[in-house]
Amino acid sequence: MSVATTWSAIGVIVVASTAGDVLTAKAMKQVGDLGELWDQQGFFACVKKVTTNKWFVAGVMAMAVAFFSLLFALSWADVSMVAPAAASLSFVTNAIAAKFFLHEAVDARRWAAALCVCAGVALLAL
Repeated sequence: MSVATTWSAIGVIVVASTAGDVLTAKAMKQVGDLGELWDQQGFFACVKKVTTNKWFVAGVMAMAVAFFSLLFALSWADVSMVAPAAASLSFVTNAIAAKFFLHEAVDARRWAAALCVCAGVALLAL
């Protein structure tokens, strides 16, 4: 498979994985403290509250897309390139998505770490 096809698959993995993480995080912020819910209403109430949240379901679907994209990418390219590139780029996009979609405080240390990760991915691409 061509290099462009492999990097396209890695792009799909990164976007879908980030969407899955952000949607799942949004769902869990809506659900609230699971420990408290467990203490008050029990295990099955926790399961029901999580699995009936629309953001959780959307997050799981996005993660499934990421997983199957990973399978395609691994059938075309070496794991030593696909896995680190997808994981590290997801780290960067998660920081960006957390800042802009979840309004989390992302400090300078996290941005510096994201830039270092970008440099590592650039080395992989060379």
